[in-house]
Amino acid sequence: MLAVMMSSLLGAPARAEEVKAGDLVISQAWSRATPRGAKTGGGFLTIENKGSAPDRLVAVSGDFADKIEVHEMAVKNGVMTMRAVENGLTIEPGKTVTLAPGGYHLMMLDLKAPLKQGDKLPVTLQFEKAGTVVVTLDVQGVGAKGPAAEGGKMDMKMDGMKKM
Repeated sequence: MLAVMMSSLLGAPARAEEVKAGDLVISQAWSRATPRGAKTGGGFLTIENKGSAPDRLVAVSGDFADKIEVHEMAVKNGVMTMRAVENGLTIEPGKTVTLAPGGYHLMMLDLKAPLKQGDKLPVTLQFEKAGTVVVTLDVQGVGAKGPAAEGGKMDMKMDGMKKM
């Protein structure tokens, strides 16, 4: 019995690294590879607010794209819509916001080169209260459902975090 338990623990994928920014915990940062010639891509991550006040993701940037926006995708009455989130994405206290395919996501516009599986894409997240954090998106395969599905390890770091 012990051998079965040990083998299941040893065979489990490593937990993705997390980065803390003020009261926020950011994890599961990833993207999908893009076909040659694609000018847009998507970025995904999870933001948990462990504090007692809301915070907002107000800006995102990265050197690999001319512009990165937070978008929301929704289906209403059978019609899919996608739009930029105005005035930032709020993360309420005690809540988790997941940016994932089919919902909120980072829309990377005018990519400078195709995103290839295995690439590491540093993005700068600017929060209203928590400040600036650099998170690295791990590029998975074209049809990836997320980093856990690939068994990949996330690589994140904080860079120049400032309090506002």
